[in-house]
Amino acid sequence: MPQHHHAPARITRVCPDCNGFARAAVATGTRLPDGTRTTLHTSCRTCEGTVTVTRHTAAAAQL
Repeated sequence: MPQHHHAPARITRVCPDCNGFARAAVATGTRLPDGTRTTLHTSCRTCEGTVTVTRHTAAAAQL
């Protein structure tokens, strides 16, 4: 008889600080010789660019 396995409970949540937008590219306004703009790439400090955090981290971020 087949056994049914339920998916484990989610232990991660979407980061409350970045709300799922963990990486951003910011244009500095400076242009390179080829005409393109210089950009800085940054990640969310809480989730470090992964978009998800553990429940413990999510609860601590709301304090």
